[in-house]
Amino acid sequence: MDKISTVQLGDLIEFQRGYDLPKSEFKSGTVPVISSNGILGYHNEVKVKAPGITIGRSGTVGIPHYITTDFFPHNTSLFVKNFKGNNTKYIFYLLKNLKLNDRKSGSGVPTMNRNHLHPLKIKAYTNTIDQQKIASVLSSLDKKIELNNKINKELEAMAKTLYDYWFVQFDFPDVNGKPYKSSGGKMVYNEELKREIPNEWEVKKIASLIGNHKGGDWGKEQQVGNYTQKVSCARGADIKGLNGNGELNPPVRFILEKNSNKILEANDIIVEISGGSPTQSTGRLAFIIDETLKRFENPLVCSNFCKSFSLQDSKLLYFFIYTWNILYDNGVLFGWEGKTSGIKNLLFDSFTEGYSIVVPDKEINDLFFQKVHTLHQMKQKNLQQNEELSNLRDWLLPMLMNGQVKVK
Repeated sequence: MDKISTVQLGDLIEFQRGYDLPKSEFKSGTVPVISSNGILGYHNEVKVKAPGITIGRSGTVGIPHYITTDFFPHNTSLFVKNFKGNNTKYIFYLLKNLKLNDRKSGSGVPTMNRNHLHPLKIKAYTNTIDQQKIASVLSSLDKKIELNNKINKELEAMAKTLYDYWFVQFDFPDVNGKPYKSSGGKMVYNEELKREIPNEWEVKKIASLIGNHKGGDWGKEQQVGNYTQKVSCARGADIKGLNGNGELNPPVRFILEKNSNKILEANDIIVEISGGSPTQSTGRLAFIIDETLKRFENPLVCSNFCKSFSLQDSKLLYFFIYTWNILYDNGVLFGWEGKTSGIKNLLFDSFTEGYSIVVPDKEINDLFFQKVHTLHQMKQKNLQQNEELSNLRDWLLPMLMNGQVKVK
């Protein structure tokens, strides 16, 4: 590899501000509109051919996004107008390594000006063969992460489809292995739910399925006094990440030894009881299995803005969470919220004691658990591998960019 050079950022690329596009002028189409935070919406006009790179110009500034489809850069972003013959993926990783979000300007709303970026003196490889070698190493890690994410989406889709067939359409396998309802399985009218349900299935209050309550904890930032139990504390912001649909950055805290009973175990459930927004209710839910716990160096608890609990029958876990998530997605939990000091709170006890659901017979539920548990074990193992790959990529990135590590 050639020696690394000291150049100005503007010697490698040319930035341009994105285009004005008020919400009222959005049009239906397949062209993503890229803002400072990623995809803002869609349009029918292409402004930049792929591949391309944007960074946030105002609001969330300096974070690079690599765009693989033709796109419309929004005026909250800067996009690379000219790569000047350089490898696009190398430029993306170079911008990540520069941490441009630490160079924001503006006394009010953070902003980023291309005239401040172009003169920046940086170290970079200018030989495109060297650039390609570095980009290949880093992108191979990202491609594996992307593949794992695609696999996880398919696994989740399989689990949801099975739930829908068995517990929404009631086409679980009958004694002959045929779809129950479609094959003429006996359905009975339930007066409470005002609809038909499979014969011998029960209608129960959600609370009747819940076992032990563990609650949440926040502890202390540092070890002090009797706060000696080191834990990772999952917050509402980590709910989606626990099951692979968002960021996961639980802080390390120290709780009282006597509160070790709040440490989460396999088959525990976490529900967010405070927070939400006008368009998002409280009640987001996550669940824990053995493979989830292996993703953490420390024992795991949830914060005191969440509630954790187990079920009377641990094999009801997946039936419970998919049933709860359907209620959440349909906006049911908006009707079970109160406010304290302007903060929305889920009326957990009122909801679980007042809301009834159809509960399957044990044989069908246990079969569902067996099938879906395997899918979620695979998902969690992929998520753990993604974290390891991300850490490896982030460790290699500065050393490759600074010439400390070279690719043969």
